[in-house]
Amino acid sequence: MWIEENNELVRKFEFKDFVEAFGFLTQVAILSEKQNHHAFITNVYNKVELRLSTHDAGNIVTDKDRTLAVAIDALLGE
Repeated sequence: MWIEENNELVRKFEFKDFVEAFGFLTQVAILSEKQNHHAFITNVYNKVELRLSTHDAGNIVTDKDRTLAVAIDALLGE
């Protein structure tokens, strides 16, 4: 579930292993490029954290972030 904190949409994910986490991140990268909107990403082994905000709008959450979050959720069948 995405939460809004400090003017960012934030979600943490946990996967079976590093390969699964990295595969997910590859899909996120493709979505990000298609939408020309990129997340702040951290990845440690099987844990991924994504943070979304719109830099052009002054680093706040906008519809661009919400749209990307919905697309990311769809990758997981949510």
